[in-house]
Amino acid sequence: MTWGKSTDADEAAAILVAFHDAGGTFVDTAVSYADGEAERILGALMADVVPRSELVVGSKAGITRIGDEQFIDASRGALLRRLDESLTNLGVDYLDLWQVHIADSSVPAEETLSALDAAVDAGKTRYVGISNYAGWRTAQAAVWQRAAPGRAPLISNQVRYSLLERGVEREVIPACAELGLGVLPYSPLGGGVLTGKYRNGVPADSRGAAEGRNLASYADPRAAGIVEAVATAADGLATSPINVALAWLRNRPGVCAPIIGARTLGQLTAAVQSLSVELPLEIQLALDDVSAPALGYPEDLN
Repeated sequence: MTWGKSTDADEAAAILVAFHDAGGTFVDTAVSYADGEAERILGALMADVVPRSELVVGSKAGITRIGDEQFIDASRGALLRRLDESLTNLGVDYLDLWQVHIADSSVPAEETLSALDAAVDAGKTRYVGISNYAGWRTAQAAVWQRAAPGRAPLISNQVRYSLLERGVEREVIPACAELGLGVLPYSPLGGGVLTGKYRNGVPADSRGAAEGRNLASYADPRAAGIVEAVATAADGLATSPINVALAWLRNRPGVCAPIIGARTLGQLTAAVQSLSVELPLEIQLALDDVSAPALGYPEDLN
């Protein structure tokens, strides 16, 4: 997401090479990231640095950003136009996964979903999914796609999910499990908060500083308690909070591949190290307990 903004092409190349060398395959982007520049950088790297054939490439459409404003358009025509932009930006004939970036309440769901069918039929993507869909929308979309022959089944829902953001466990995760969708968590480190680097302020070189956030964003007592629990677990295991937070998420039901939004090679390297960490059951359960989302009626009955 930061490629073409706070991550330049050279740093992006170093990140992609290190990711590939570590055995990584799935790269997620979107046509709206940096007004298409993120895709263009990735496309250039697939042409010259890491072969496209060795990557699983996913992109998203449905959001347009102009300056600080965000516009949502998940109509069939807009989605298919944006898909063609993605293919041009990336310099490829097809995507491995194409996702609706966000639901558009102004467009009938069946119209949005028909764009996914058209994309698969045209050979422009192999698989399709959704992103940022609530539980009921996930179920609606997945069942609709199953309801008639020839429709492209949904295989994934990309959602914000971390120890700091477990709201998706109320409805989204159960819907995905019941209907066969894999979960692709983004912001697995809570925007960097779970690394512990905001415990004493906002570092000048952090994403929080770059985006103009202030310490109040991280001062919630519950969030602070979760961050401290992660730090305590990391100390006990002689590892980093990054490793603990990512290992916890990797173990959650339905999770396929946490998406690491690394801005620098150092961040990517630190995240990859988490693959060697296995949390003891007692630590996993303790983190479950301290970060458990509040449940109410009717979720608490199901």
